[in-house]
Amino acid sequence: MLKEFDLTQVCVNDEYCANALNKDVAYLKSLDPERLLAGFYENAGLTPKKIRYSGWENMLIGGHTLGHYLTAAAQGYANPGTRKEDKKALFDIIKTLVDGLLECQEHSQGKKGFVFGAIIMDSNNVELQFDHVEHGRTNIITESWVPWYTMHKILDGLVSTFVFTGYEPALKVAEGIGDWTYNRASGWSEETHKTVLSIEYGGMNDALYKLYRLTGKKEHLEAAHAFDEEELFKKVATGDANVLNNRHANTTIPKFLGALQRYMTLGDVAGEYLTYVQKFWDMVVERHTYATGGNSEWEHFGEDFVLDAERTNCNNETCNTYNMLKMSRDLFRITGDKKYADYYENTFINAILSSQNPESGMTMYFQPMATGYYKVYGTPFDKFWCCTGTGMENFTKLNDSIYFLDDESVIVNMYISSVVCDSKKKLTLTQKSLIPKGNTALFTINLEEPVKTKLRFRVPDWAVNATCKALSSGKTYQAEADGYFTVEETFNDGDQIEISFEMHTVVKRLPDCENVFAFKYGPVLLSADLGCENMIDGTTGVDVTIPTNKIAGKEYLTVQDGSVSDYIADIDKHLIRKGDELCFTLTGTDRELTFGPHYLKTRQRYGIYWYLFDKDQGVTDEVEKRDQENARRERILDTVQPGYGQYENDELHAMEDKGSVGSTNNGTSRAATSGGRFTYHMKAVEGQDLELEVHYLREDNGKPIQIHIGEDEILNGRLHYTGRDEEYSVVYNIPKDVVTRNIESREVRGEKVTTIPVTFSGSYVIESARVFGFVYILTK
Repeated sequence: MLKEFDLTQVCVNDEYCANALNKDVAYLKSLDPERLLAGFYENAGLTPKKIRYSGWENMLIGGHTLGHYLTAAAQGYANPGTRKEDKKALFDIIKTLVDGLLECQEHSQGKKGFVFGAIIMDSNNVELQFDHVEHGRTNIITESWVPWYTMHKILDGLVSTFVFTGYEPALKVAEGIGDWTYNRASGWSEETHKTVLSIEYGGMNDALYKLYRLTGKKEHLEAAHAFDEEELFKKVATGDANVLNNRHANTTIPKFLGALQRYMTLGDVAGEYLTYVQKFWDMVVERHTYATGGNSEWEHFGEDFVLDAERTNCNNETCNTYNMLKMSRDLFRITGDKKYADYYENTFINAILSSQNPESGMTMYFQPMATGYYKVYGTPFDKFWCCTGTGMENFTKLNDSIYFLDDESVIVNMYISSVVCDSKKKLTLTQKSLIPKGNTALFTINLEEPVKTKLRFRVPDWAVNATCKALSSGKTYQAEADGYFTVEETFNDGDQIEISFEMHTVVKRLPDCENVFAFKYGPVLLSADLGCENMIDGTTGVDVTIPTNKIAGKEYLTVQDGSVSDYIADIDKHLIRKGDELCFTLTGTDRELTFGPHYLKTRQRYGIYWYLFDKDQGVTDEVEKRDQENARRERILDTVQPGYGQYENDELHAMEDKGSVGSTNNGTSRAATSGGRFTYHMKAVEGQDLELEVHYLREDNGKPIQIHIGEDEILNGRLHYTGRDEEYSVVYNIPKDVVTRNIESREVRGEKVTTIPVTFSGSYVIESARVFGFVYILTK
């Protein structure tokens, strides 16, 4: 396995990355540790010194931010790019947080080792959320909001703190959580175990394996294995079609990070776990990934190779990208396969760097792939999304995957101005990179005395005519079969090596439409500038900010001369760079567009993907389907996602649960228990006929389902589907008189909203069919 340089050994000098680190550190310093600790004091029966933060921190997921914060701050403390005074400030905050957690753990109102920060539902049972999960009770307002996910963030933050700072109390608190987890998990029945694993638990296995490597306690190893979802792992390893369809992406990816940690902990005796992860990585990257390196739509994987049809304002959750990069980094260390490094570089630049506002330091939740939208960022003190937490972590570790080493070599994987120190060889390697504006990276070697050293330089997948030259000797090197230049010489102090890459525009297509294109120049994804007109932010889920109105202009571009294939083959002649700047003009179509690096876009509309047609070419079947889907989307008044609490327990939909069970295990779903029901309040238009689109699973054939709009029954029967699809949808008419009779006028986030109550139930003796995926209200 390749080794990693400590964060302390690599300093990034690149101006953009240095600013990103400084903005992140400034944000971390602005947060009050006592407010982050407030919920933990409450759970321990102690008096908080200050009130907790609002947003997600004032809900049943409260406390997750502290875990992310610990990891981010510990990385910032270790990072040599952090200013000396900032390192001290970060360590002081870390110490306050860890000491506070230790005090809370010592006064735990739960079982020994328990420490938690969410709001309390029952002061006599601070572990109630975990009890509810074991019974499948998942209303995120009244029952449980993924408490194991939250516990993972806390545990991982403590482990990271010990690794990066050496502060012993962090390991003590983490060990207590590990013991508590083992004691709880070891008492699960097979049925309870299955129920727990059906509800999002983050990467509990991931964090527990890392904890085990520090403590050596077999209980921590067994606790980690309790969160290994082998049924899922084996299912993915088959490589079957659509295995990931409808699965919540950021629920699924961390499970495989845990599988990878099992292999890294136990070695070849757990070799099948490495295979599981490699199969999963290939599946995600090949079947579900956009040109940015990100994935998902509305947080979920769709059908294999269906990407153009799912380009919306809610693609590419940043947490997914964060986790895919962690996976890619470790897979590269294990295998040395360059494909993982190629993916890492692309995603690092075009999704991670792209996710931060370089002025404010705030980060994104979604990155829209539909042309005509724009980036939306979080706020510092009143949201605290999951992506706020991973966003904190992303920018204090920008230096962690540029260089690696083995017993013989220093390996250069990314071309970013930086300095790395190899203490074993007493060698310092300074990189000055002009990429992507220029085409060279110059490496200067500093040594105390001459030493024979092997340096390996990655040839990126975007590189054309790559060259490697030792300037002192004039010797040139050829790339080897594994995609690396290998330079092995006895170097003297001050020797230099120059790497150069000829860069061209590369075209990226999507698999479900041959006429849609994106463009990269070298490592940089380009997007077109579409102005700043009328950018109106909206909200989805639990206070997640999104762009709401799309303004793209003409998305279907007509090539003026020749065929699309000829145009694309000569794209460098049509996407013309202006001087030395990374500014490009697209010519030769009926609309001239200006493109620039997507990661540099902030608050402006953009277009990554564009449709190209010949003058004589008719609209293709794929584009026609896309138009039909766009027309359908225009009719959607509202959508709710059964089983995924954030999108059913939000203020708008305000789910009323009178007996139901939700699941995120194999797609999201909710079913009413026998005699139970659940209700969503969904947007409507008074005096207009509407449609209700409900998605079901074929395997629920024969199960009862009743649907009411207020007091009006629109369905009472059993499912009887004769088609072959595993998932299908049914559209029910809602006459305007039914709408009018059941109309509600409600205030949601300070605005008047017109809704109708939509209720699902089964029978008094049998649970209902599952309502699966999404429920839509559409205009007719």
